[in-house]
Amino acid sequence: MIRSIVLGVALLAIVSSPARADIYKFVDAEGRSHFSDVRLDPRFKLFMKTAPAVPPASATTTAAARPATMAAVHRAALVRPYPLKARHQYAEMVTKVAAEQKLDSALIHAVISVESAYNPAAKSPKGATGLMQLMPATAKRYGVTQISDPLDNIRGGARYLKDLIAMFDNKLHLAIAAYNAGEGSVIRSGNKVPNYPETRAYVPRVLQYYETYKATKS
Repeated sequence: MIRSIVLGVALLAIVSSPARADIYKFVDAEGRSHFSDVRLDPRFKLFMKTAPAVPPASATTTAAARPATMAAVHRAALVRPYPLKARHQYAEMVTKVAAEQKLDSALIHAVISVESAYNPAAKSPKGATGLMQLMPATAKRYGVTQISDPLDNIRGGARYLKDLIAMFDNKLHLAIAAYNAGEGSVIRSGNKVPNYPETRAYVPRVLQYYETYKATKS
């Protein structure tokens, strides 16, 4: 059954304000967690507080650091209903890789949902490819020779995610931010979620999917 999703719609604040990348959370009567990068109503309480960060002025600035259009932020801020059929299609692979890497399979599913919506042929303009949107350099680092192969792609993405979790002392929100913006961006931001519109929307989306998948176990 598709769960109801509550997530940020105050998009102007995301685009125009350089203030903070704080994330808020509330747990509803059915025990479901809801996340947002703005306090939508009094039920939302501060979940994690992060310092403001200015994107580095560099020719190598990541796509996440570039100014986002209103439409792009709107798409990033919304959590679409999770693709249950597609998730079942790759469930065996995800379970296998999760066991290998000692990760929660729900977390891998959450990242795949946000990165590619379970499209193994997904490719970004910057070259990120496959279910977990691996960049060629990341794929090479983790020995992924067939970046478009779903199992190899999931395995490489999971290994990278596991390393990020270890790098940021099991602070899951920072590992998720680093998966999106790069570990360097998180470190340059003082080990905080970078104040990039895409990353500010990305972290609560992944967390929302993760909480949903943990709760459903289907």
